[in-house]
Amino acid sequence: MRYITIALTKGRLAKKTLELFDRFGITAEGSMDSGTRRLIFENEELGIRFFMAKGPDVPTYVAYGAADIGIVGRDTILEENRKLYEVLDLGYGKCRMCICGPESARPLLEGGAQIRVATKYPRIAKDYFLNKKHQTVEIIKLNGSIELAPIVGLAEVICDIVETGATLHENGLTVLEEVCPLSARVVVNQVSMKLENERISAIIRGLKEALEA
Repeated sequence: MRYITIALTKGRLAKKTLELFDRFGITAEGSMDSGTRRLIFENEELGIRFFMAKGPDVPTYVAYGAADIGIVGRDTILEENRKLYEVLDLGYGKCRMCICGPESARPLLEGGAQIRVATKYPRIAKDYFLNKKHQTVEIIKLNGSIELAPIVGLAEVICDIVETGATLHENGLTVLEEVCPLSARVVVNQVSMKLENERISAIIRGLKEALEA
């Protein structure tokens, strides 16, 4: 029997997802052990194996068929823009992609001025401003401490994930516009969905039932 391979996003998302799989009887030896350096965890009896990957890599593994199924945040799916099926919203890891900045920047968004936008998510930011707001902006890619950009004058606003908004508030920033809601999603390789439809559909049903329970 061919293994069904599932790519999990490292960290809290993986822990929550493995607990969900455990609820409907799919476990992999050693996958919940803290401090383990193993990368792949198998359940020989069910023909299922899991591996951990960084979030931005999960859609790539799935799109190229190295994984049949992936569990990843919707922000990553949108930013990576790979060819795959998004089949289930798991409903956890909820947050929002937002345009944030000082309150003084609000008129710049409402008036359609040309502004600079700092972000870790250039594809999402570009799509939002170009296709939804029809506003010309300069996108500046940053990798950390995005909130710093408007404070030091690098950009007028930022496009970033917001959970509680506490960091924004502490730095004198606020949510100006919401781009889209985010949460953990299940994605499937397009070829795998055809070749292993029965087994993959059973896994998706199991996840749905575990969530409803």
